[in-house]
Amino acid sequence: MRLSELVATLSLVADLGMGRPMERVLRQTVIALRLADAAGADDSVRAAAYYTSLLTWVGCAADTSELAALFGDETELYADSHDGDLAGVAMAMFVLRHLGRGGPRLRRAALVGRFLATAGRSVQQVMQAHCQSASELAGRLDLGEDVCRPLLQSFERWDGRGVPGDAGGADLDPAIRLVQLADNVEAFHDTAGVDGAVAVARERRGTQFDPALVDCFLNHRGDILAGLDRIQAWDEVIALDPRLGAALADDELDRALQAFADFADLKSPPRLGHSRGVASLAADGATRLGLPAPDVRLVRRAGWVHDIGMIGVPSAIWNATQPWTLAQAERARTHPYLTERMLTGMPGLAAVARCAAQHHERLDGSGYPHGLSGDALPMTSRVLAAADVYHALGEPRPHRAPLASDAAARVLTSEAQAGRLDPDAVSAVLTAAGQRVRRTPAGLTARETEVLLHLARGLSNPEIAAALTVSRKTVSTHLEHIYAKLGVTTRTQAALVAMHRGLAG
Repeated sequence: MRLSELVATLSLVADLGMGRPMERVLRQTVIALRLADAAGADDSVRAAAYYTSLLTWVGCAADTSELAALFGDETELYADSHDGDLAGVAMAMFVLRHLGRGGPRLRRAALVGRFLATAGRSVQQVMQAHCQSASELAGRLDLGEDVCRPLLQSFERWDGRGVPGDAGGADLDPAIRLVQLADNVEAFHDTAGVDGAVAVARERRGTQFDPALVDCFLNHRGDILAGLDRIQAWDEVIALDPRLGAALADDELDRALQAFADFADLKSPPRLGHSRGVASLAADGATRLGLPAPDVRLVRRAGWVHDIGMIGVPSAIWNATQPWTLAQAERARTHPYLTERMLTGMPGLAAVARCAAQHHERLDGSGYPHGLSGDALPMTSRVLAAADVYHALGEPRPHRAPLASDAAARVLTSEAQAGRLDPDAVSAVLTAAGQRVRRTPAGLTARETEVLLHLARGLSNPEIAAALTVSRKTVSTHLEHIYAKLGVTTRTQAALVAMHRGLAG
């Protein structure tokens, strides 16, 4: 895994969360780097512009709860945000057109009145919060001050009339100047071609954009925009990696995925800490089931990222206090698919992506997004599903209060009895959560589960003994207990039971 792949994935999440065309930020990044080359920027500025571009909009995509409270569907707001040169009166009029859109007239009037009375302070605070979220995420990814600093200036302008209005002109970081121009050039090139990109650069020269950079773009527009609508944006951006493809160590990858977890939970304030909690509970449950260390690590990583697709669903849906409409429910049910789609660009996380995307699948086929059932769901996915349900039940939601741990355990048990959740996974998760459970997973000890796994994978008794560093006699004793507990008499039957229970998936 490379850091550039992870950050590029976050840019796809930002596209999704803002309702913009996929790979839009990737193309913006290509433009920013080509513009940097044309302007003769040094390597440090190019590297800063690379990561600044990929992360500029992530705060806007995730931390949208307050934005949704002001404007309704935040994706509609973002869709209109490039149309005009938004500063001063133009910015105020833009905000007033969108405040409370889709809501009751009285509420819209109240929001407009508050906006006018406070000179737009509430909107400015939301914008600043988005910048801070992106900057903090860059810090957690160890990208350094050269990236954290320009991200704080995402809504500043060359003429000093941006938000918060603390910087302008030469005080703007070179990286954010490149990104701001590249952002608008990409948007207008997408809708109106080269003429549109040239027009917006000329119109906003010296107001929103650095005039020297605009002149550079106009002089080199052929090279900067060459083949932009035909390039493989992902491959192009990864090839531009300023760190030259340096791989992440396991602990670095884990820290980055934990940052993904917190980032996803920002989408809905009541869910803060949910992804970390699910990851911890699922990994503990997997350990109690006797799953191998690689599977435990897989479950933990899948838990961290399982809800990243939530960012692609408007906050108004997650914050609804009334039962969802059919349309809202269908939109919400896309989030596991979106999780998988976001992560599949990274071969190193393919197994994690599959497991994460299956956290709402159910053994009886009633889950989503793919309606998988039975043997199609490995135990890693079954444990993650049980952990997600239990942890969510204990958290508040806009439409309900949190359940007490005993009540949540009863719900989980009833789901297992109904055939939707795996009984062994439920038992392991409840035990991990400190609940008293009468039955042990599959009636097997953790060591017996390990032996069963090796058996299902075709190992002989001597090979199992060597793998577990125990005697052959101990293996034979374990197998006798396994056959008795599972009610089978042959290796093949035991292996089939292991696959049916998802242990050998």
